This record gives sequence, C-alpha cells and structure tokens, in this order.
Amino acid sequence: MVTGELLPAEDRLLSLFERLRKLALGQHPLEDSRVTIPQLTLLDWIAAAPGCGIQEIATGLGLTAPTVSVGVRRLEAAGLLERRPDPQDGRAIQLFLTAQGQALHQQARAFRRGKMRRLLAGLTAEERATLLALLERAISAAEQETGHR
Repeated sequence: MVTGELLPAEDRLLSLFERLRKLALGQHPLEDSRVTIPQLTLLDWIAAAPGCGIQEIATGLGLTAPTVSVGVRRLEAAGLLERRPDPQDGRAIQLFLTAQGQALHQQARAFRRGKMRRLLAGLTAEERATLLALLERAISAAEQETGHR
C-alpha cells in the first residue's frame, strides 16, 4: 500500500476530505431534525437568497426543478420553509425560511464553523493564511476551468 507523499495528490486530497468529513464536535445538528444533507443544502441556499424560486435554486445547484421541488415540499411539510406568492409575478412563488428553518440553519452553520475552527486550531496564523490562500487559488482555477463561480 502506498502512503503519505507517494500517493497521487488527488488521492491524498480525497483522503483528507474524508477525514475532515468525519471530524465531529458532539451531536450533529441534523440528528434530531430528520433533515437530510441535501435538504440542508436547500435551506442554506434559501437562507442566502430569501425570496428565491425553485428554478433559481435548481440552476444554482445544477439540479432539475422537479428534484428541487420535491425537497422544497418536504421542507415545507417539516415547517422549515414557506412559499409566498411573488409580488411581481402572480404565477411564481418565493421561498423563505420559517423561524424553525432559520434556527436549524444557524445551528448547522455553527456546527460547521466549529469543525473548521477545530481544523485550523493546529496551525499558526501564517499557516492558516497560506492554507486559505492556496485553497482559494485552487478553487478559483477550477471554477474558471468549468465556468462556475
């Protein structure tokens, strides 16, 4: 078996991301909510763009509108988001988080920030700055290559 420096960079990065995913700080915010990770992604999107529509989310996440619609219906049934008529277009709807949805979103965000804080704690300020600058550069290059931003 190949280890450390001998693994291709892609495999090392995959392994590191898997280890990062497994980092835990206690109870995960979704354990009691019955919300899936993909549904949390929808909550994140709606929290960042209150009043967005299903097609906007689908385009932004690279999903189909029917897929997003199913997730939205489930989150609505769980009391985490609500639909409101679009004042500019009576046929369209806008999506907003409910107070319960906001609370879950904030809890999940705090959980993720805690994981990142724990990850960065072992680095000096200079090392953190270097790591973040390199990740930003790598992600920007990948976004330009794929046309995403």
